[in-house]
Amino acid sequence: MQSEDFSPRDSLRLIDNMISQAKNRFTENGFLYLLWGWVVFICALFHFTVLKLHLFKHPEWVWSITWAVVIFQVIYLAKVKRKVTVKTYSDGIIDAIWICFGICMFVLAIVIGRFNLWIYMNPLVLLFYGVPTFLSGFVMRFTPLKIGGVTCWLLAIGSTYVDQIYYLVFIAMAVFIAWIIPGYLLRKKFKNQH
Repeated sequence: MQSEDFSPRDSLRLIDNMISQAKNRFTENGFLYLLWGWVVFICALFHFTVLKLHLFKHPEWVWSITWAVVIFQVIYLAKVKRKVTVKTYSDGIIDAIWICFGICMFVLAIVIGRFNLWIYMNPLVLLFYGVPTFLSGFVMRFTPLKIGGVTCWLLAIGSTYVDQIYYLVFIAMAVFIAWIIPGYLLRKKFKNQH
């Protein structure tokens, strides 16, 4: 459009349209929610099954898979970052929320291990799962994530009323509701908008 054809009203309309598109742009494709949801879900149920059936001595080793997933996630995010041309303010906030979550989980594991307080690990994990999930849902205005966050908090409380072995079932339920279901819904919403 040439400058003589572009009135102040047209300029304002263009700016308004660009802001509206940016607000409605949905960048979250749900991939990482699905990746981590399924990994944690499978690890938790595998760990539970092996403990319940006394299949082998160290069922907790299944969780070492998560280190491979962390490496994959770093590579994946580096590739995605190179392709992204515009990053919204809310994208930055969500990144910060999940970075804080990762740091908190790392610190929690060190503190729990240092003082041998493993009995508290799973309710605290559920508590921490709820925080970034709820906040991400709030920032994205995506109700399934907010519901997932609240579900994690309720399961954290509920897990204190069951035998320790069932914590693993609570973790599987939490990630199914908080990450897997919203992940598929995010993927569908992303595909519909792109």
